Amino acid sequence: MNQSLTLALSKGRIFDETLPLLEAAGITVSDDPEQSRKLILPTSDPVIRVVIVRASDVPTYVQYGAADFGVAGKDVLLEHGGEGLYQPVDLNIAKCRMSVAVSAGFDYASAVRQGARLRVATKYVNVAREHFAAKGVHVDLIKLYGSMELGPLVGLSDAIVDLVSTGSTLRANHLVEVEQIMDISSRLVVNRAALKTKREKLQPIIEAFERAASLKQ
Repeated sequence: MNQSLTLALSKGRIFDETLPLLEAAGITVSDDPEQSRKLILPTSDPVIRVVIVRASDVPTYVQYGAADFGVAGKDVLLEHGGEGLYQPVDLNIAKCRMSVAVSAGFDYASAVRQGARLRVATKYVNVAREHFAAKGVHVDLIKLYGSMELGPLVGLSDAIVDLVSTGSTLRANHLVEVEQIMDISSRLVVNRAALKTKREKLQPIIEAFERAASLKQ
């Protein structure tokens, strides 16, 4: 039986913060994706490899079995829907928050209270739609893929819904965080078929991740 495993990771913070979890499972990655152009990285375990994909694509690779397991932010999973994915562990890494932000001079409280339509720019349309619907606020959602902060500055939108870590990017662009929607962290996601067919190899890694993540709480 083929017990080789493929782990889907995205470059940057998630990759960096997953490395110690892998090391807790006795696995080291041989290449740095920031230095290498390789998209498939070998590891110290000859039957485990890492594929480097866009953060938003991790759930898709795992769902369709191109990867057996992966690490994805809660924000990505909420937009993806999480179909066909087993999510056994909140890894407590890549922590940030999903928030509403507006230009410093914008009276957000009045705009929401009056029930006027708000134009909201965001990459996270599902999260934004549910959040404002729960508040009874009508919104026109404008999907952007980058530089959300520009929306209010050029009159594209009244507000943005985006991930906030330190808030320094908001401050640099004269925006203020007016509402926190939810805390975000990254989760381990596992292909359901792989969990059955490759359990012997996969289960010890999941358990090592669980132990390492519990220490981060």
